[in-house]
Amino acid sequence: MVLRRFRAPSIPSLDFGAIRAELGVPGPFPAEVEAAAEAAAAEPHLPDHDATDLELVTIDPAGSMDLDQAVAIAPADGGGWRVSYAIADVASWVAPGGPVDVEARARTQTFYLPDGRTPLHPPALGEAAASLLPDGPRPAVLWTIDVAADGTTRAIDVRRAVVRSRAQLTYAGVQEALDAGTAPEAIRAFPDLGRALLADARARNAIELGLPEQEVVATPDGHWTVELRGDLAIEQWNAQVSLLTGRAAASLMLGAGIGIGILRTLPTPDPESFPRLQRAARSLGIDWPDGAHPGAVLAALDTSRPKHAAFADLAAELLRGAAYTAFDGPPPADPGHAGVGAPYAHVTAPLRRLVDRFGTEVCLAVAAGTEVPAWAKDALPQLPELMAAGDSRSHKVDRAVVDATEAFVLADRVGDTFPASVVESGKDYGTVAIEDPAIRARCDAKRLPLGEEITVRCTTADVAARTVRFERIA
Repeated sequence: MVLRRFRAPSIPSLDFGAIRAELGVPGPFPAEVEAAAEAAAAEPHLPDHDATDLELVTIDPAGSMDLDQAVAIAPADGGGWRVSYAIADVASWVAPGGPVDVEARARTQTFYLPDGRTPLHPPALGEAAASLLPDGPRPAVLWTIDVAADGTTRAIDVRRAVVRSRAQLTYAGVQEALDAGTAPEAIRAFPDLGRALLADARARNAIELGLPEQEVVATPDGHWTVELRGDLAIEQWNAQVSLLTGRAAASLMLGAGIGIGILRTLPTPDPESFPRLQRAARSLGIDWPDGAHPGAVLAALDTSRPKHAAFADLAAELLRGAAYTAFDGPPPADPGHAGVGAPYAHVTAPLRRLVDRFGTEVCLAVAAGTEVPAWAKDALPQLPELMAAGDSRSHKVDRAVVDATEAFVLADRVGDTFPASVVESGKDYGTVAIEDPAIRARCDAKRLPLGEEITVRCTTADVAARTVRFERIA
């Protein structure tokens, strides 16, 4: 869902550089890191297994150059599908303990701001040699996963391979081609596969809030605004393939009860919270069938409706406590991820996320029956703390960018009134969402009616403080 754009014309620009400085976003790569990346890019190491016959394609946002994944889907013997999922083999380019590795451990991930991104790896690797661009063979980690017609996993294989992407596609272009029946053969089965994977996710009681995200975008005349953006169907299906691979990785790491690896974990929701959510559902007119899991209730919502969006906001409490959990021996007591509905590991975005390189190396060793390389094994205990710090910085950056832009687009609208829906309600204040522009902010009023539409007045829009406030007038 994309809403109409609005800008505050009296303010010339937003200073995202100040946010970078305040929150410690890394700057340019040191010269020795750039030099090491360029040297590695000049000497590719191609594995023995040749999989260049696969008709792989990449699907990413327009303009992306750091292409982590390439995919091909084919009918499987006996029904279902064979998913070939090639992941950029960053470890084949990055020397353990070298300048690029040390810098990546300090950065932990790529940071995204509206006026540019701060990458995890130097462009010579992240946007060229290691990226799965359609300009020649690349080393990759090739996952081959057989999926049954009901979306369950039947077989898993992972190995290093040489691959060649056939095309660099965009989400919008693929969605249009799928709708028109003109998509490349390699991804023509995406809708059927995606729907089967989503059905299996519901069967696993996976929890997906389904809320559109606030996104800061540039207007044609060079200003900034905030939009609400929901995923295209192809984005949801592609995400399911990534989750499929992450679940496959976790199953390899966990083995037969004694294993090694690093999982992305999220505690199982406390059933004692369900009655409170059930009461909220009843008050909002949302159906919660007897015995239904919260994930099933959320899957049936239409979050474009204010009451449904308010309930999804409340249900976010079910998804608290995400962490990275490393282990070598007995698995963690609760190895699952409540959002996924199964154990899960990050292995599909190594160009943009540090942990994926190490998790992938564990999976390759387990699948081959060999020892995990010492450089990867030794790093596992350190990664949870590193990733937690990086994730915290990333979340703060995202929030600061949205908060500053919300204040920016409302700076000339203080005193104006807006229709709004109540998404959170407390004793003395709550949170309201307005659609045009796409703002979520505090509203100072007692006991706001959750899920109802009200009229509010903007009382504060302070760009420097990154603060927006409303008051209820009707």
